[in-house]
Amino acid sequence: MSFDKDKVLERCNNYCYNTLMETLEMKFTDAGEDFLVATMPVNPRVHQPMGLLHGGASVALAESVGSAASMMFVNPEKQEVRGIEISANHLRSKREGMVTATAKIIHKGASIHLWEIRIVDEHEKLVSLCKLTTMVLPRKR
Repeated sequence: MSFDKDKVLERCNNYCYNTLMETLEMKFTDAGEDFLVATMPVNPRVHQPMGLLHGGASVALAESVGSAASMMFVNPEKQEVRGIEISANHLRSKREGMVTATAKIIHKGASIHLWEIRIVDEHEKLVSLCKLTTMVLPRKR
């Protein structure tokens, strides 16, 4: 089976409809055999009270891109993915603009995937560094 970037991005962006990802305006923009990229605008929708990017919004972006990336490695008709642990270090604040999250696989097991997700600003400065563990489960019909 060959990798089809356009099909992956279309499927991931379709996952966003009527979800938190759509509410936060996340968009999947690039994919490879071992990575997935999504963007999210930084605006009042994702601010905390001081007018900065909310850490929870960064974590939502990280978990969304990492979980979707795990879906690239499973058969969606027979399996589904659940995030089971996430950690985040918020290293730089951001008031406006765009952040980009890139999930790269660290470990791809039969039932556990481990991802590193780097969230950067428009100048490639690191905003948050996250680690996500996902579990692959049999799909319940």
